[in-house]
Amino acid sequence: MAHLPSRLFDYSSACMLSFFPEMTDPPYKIWYNRCIVIQREVKALLVNKAYKFRIYPMKEQERQNAKTIGCSRFVFNHFLAKWNDTYQETGKGLTYNACSAQLPHLKEELSWLKEVDSIAIQSSLKNLSDAFSRFFKQQNKAPRFKSKKHPVQSYTTKQTNGNISMEGNQIKLPKLGLVRFAKSREVEGRILNATIRRNPSGKYFISILAETDVQPLEKTESAIGIDLGMTDFAILSDGQKVDNHRFTTKMEKKLKREQKKLSRRAQHAKNNGIDLLDAKNYQKQKRKVARLYEKVMNQRADFLSKLSTDLIQNHDVICIEDLNTKGMLRNHKLAKSIADVSWSSFVSKLTYKAEWYGKTIVKISKWFPSSQICSACGYHDGKKSLEIREWTCPVCHTHHDRDVNASKNILAEGLRMVASA
Repeated sequence: MAHLPSRLFDYSSACMLSFFPEMTDPPYKIWYNRCIVIQREVKALLVNKAYKFRIYPMKEQERQNAKTIGCSRFVFNHFLAKWNDTYQETGKGLTYNACSAQLPHLKEELSWLKEVDSIAIQSSLKNLSDAFSRFFKQQNKAPRFKSKKHPVQSYTTKQTNGNISMEGNQIKLPKLGLVRFAKSREVEGRILNATIRRNPSGKYFISILAETDVQPLEKTESAIGIDLGMTDFAILSDGQKVDNHRFTTKMEKKLKREQKKLSRRAQHAKNNGIDLLDAKNYQKQKRKVARLYEKVMNQRADFLSKLSTDLIQNHDVICIEDLNTKGMLRNHKLAKSIADVSWSSFVSKLTYKAEWYGKTIVKISKWFPSSQICSACGYHDGKKSLEIREWTCPVCHTHHDRDVNASKNILAEGLRMVASA
């Protein structure tokens, strides 16, 4: 089969002999005769892409941020209460337009609402409306009142008439003016909105949402199967094992020590009749603990982003198990380890990157017996306990590493699904 220019054409089938020349043994060869190639022009994809930067507001800008966050929270809670009351009285809720029409009157009554970005307040109202829409579609639970004690506080403002722009190492924001930020890369595309966020550690971040074109990556003529685990984070069908760094476990001793300090300071404040919001030593220790958790979160996010990007760049078809992570977390013996590896986050990153860059993700049923089948001859050897890490097929006598064999079976099943689609 002639090789088609990878820049111009995409392949809808992942079973071509020329596409996977190494697959000359069962069970792969059964798909060769079922191969269908569909060619289509590769076009750029218009996507909404978020760019996150740390910002360094001055004291006055921090106060303005706090005002805007507080006013946005107040408006959200005010209209949520009205929405709930109206629903109890009439059996019907309010609408976004009805709430928006009442907003000017509310500003006249409460003049301090005029001191902050009006678009941020409007966005808060829009978020409430969207939350109710998702609730009625049974996509999430009913909206709840926002609390100023929540560890993460944020507000969103939209781009209008160039009110959000980048100027060197500063960013222009409504009501804040120019704010210094850590410019790690350029923002490409048309800016849609910006979300300013204050983390529990006291750090400020901005997420800029931009509409931009994403070009599909060149074809690599490669497919890979991935078996996710806890001893090793990922086992690939080519035999490579990706280490599970156990970020939380490595920081666990330090986290326990600092958490104990936090508990002691909370008890000390309570004994002295001091509110925790006014207890300076408690708040200082609370930020220290938050910075440790933030470090773990950043390490994990960096690892998952780099691994998912590497897989997307080097493979056209990625086959992976469709794990029931939520159900697995109910196992109290494994819950901590499963939460630390963040399988769901990894699969989410793979999924959206594959969509952006023209690659294919194939999710295999969680009931597929990937560890029970011999990848060499297809013999079904039955269930195996977790203690068995290696086994030998009684039919073809091939010696298997349990996880590598599972990843090969996942790849084979994924290619079968692609061929039969």
